[in-house]
Amino acid sequence: MAHEVVDGSSMQRALTRITYEIIEQNKGVDDLVFVGIKTRGIFIAKRLAKRLKQLEQIDVPVGELDITLYRDDRHVPDYHREPEVSAANIDVDINDKHVILVDDVLFTGRTVRAALDALMDIGRPKKISLAVLVDRGHRELPIRPDFVGKNIPTASDEQVQVAMEEYDGHEDITIEKIK
Repeated sequence: MAHEVVDGSSMQRALTRITYEIIEQNKGVDDLVFVGIKTRGIFIAKRLAKRLKQLEQIDVPVGELDITLYRDDRHVPDYHREPEVSAANIDVDINDKHVILVDDVLFTGRTVRAALDALMDIGRPKKISLAVLVDRGHRELPIRPDFVGKNIPTASDEQVQVAMEEYDGHEDITIEKIK
């Protein structure tokens, strides 16, 4: 049974806090590029860019990253044929830029590892930071977010689900036990 731990307005406050932290830690917003990990990370990245525009009157480019081909748990039954997946939609050169990788939930770190591999195939950023809406712990890799909206400790048999207005039609963050 799912229970809501964060509502839509709390989620917005967390994103605003992340935006302010990005401005503070970078002493401005020059050479920033947001790259959202498909699917909800893309919407979060767009919201962060919109909030930055409101605060600093600057447009920060937003790219989209599909990490399907980079996952370490991907199993392709026919090794002679690679699946067709569009890995990235990033309309700006990321070389020598500060890329802020954005995702909804950080758990084991494997998604972020795959995203780092995908980014490095695209270019060589000057710096890569990680922004997540929810950090739930249980890391299997030495990955730590630079910007966190909410720390939500969970048991390993629970799931954290983020619902976004743009994708799900409503907003909240819920925790649910895996059955």
